Amino acid sequence: MGRSRLTPEREAELYKGVLDLLREVGYDALTMDAVAARTRSSKATLYRQWKGKPELVARALRHCKPVAADGVDTGTLRGDFAELVRRVDDDHMAERADLLRGLGMAIHGNPDLHQALREVLLDPEVSGLAAILRRGVDRGEIAADCPALQFIPHMLVGAFVARQLIEDRCVDAAFLSAYVDAVVLPALGV
Repeated sequence: MGRSRLTPEREAELYKGVLDLLREVGYDALTMDAVAARTRSSKATLYRQWKGKPELVARALRHCKPVAADGVDTGTLRGDFAELVRRVDDDHMAERADLLRGLGMAIHGNPDLHQALREVLLDPEVSGLAAILRRGVDRGEIAADCPALQFIPHMLVGAFVARQLIEDRCVDAAFLSAYVDAVVLPALGV
């Protein structure tokens, strides 16, 4: 579906409205009617731009994403991870964690939401991370047969989930920096 008919400013306004509603009512109660009313648009406009609620929510989250692995290439693996951590906005991260926690429950009963979040949010990040790791292998910083390579996305996602469960605190830049230095880089043999 083409989004060319919306200006970037209007698209950002729509995404903000979607995320505000998501915070207020949760995924299950969020409707396209409510989004249309909140953003002063028509349902027809929304459906022209997005396939439905799952894609709209996933794209709203992607648009407001505070950290992205794509485009990170400092020349060293340690530098790339440091750059990823540098891009973390602690306040935005806490806000986003609340949204994703709420969506965690909705995913179980909604395969379309799960697929949209995977395609729009997760897959691009895993691809960006894979590129960072591949460059580390190409530079000789990581052994090509390092068994931890395949588990790095799991480790990083796990850090987000585990910190909230264990410490009842959101991940922030300081935690990520310490985690990368103490867990991720040693697992890669760096």
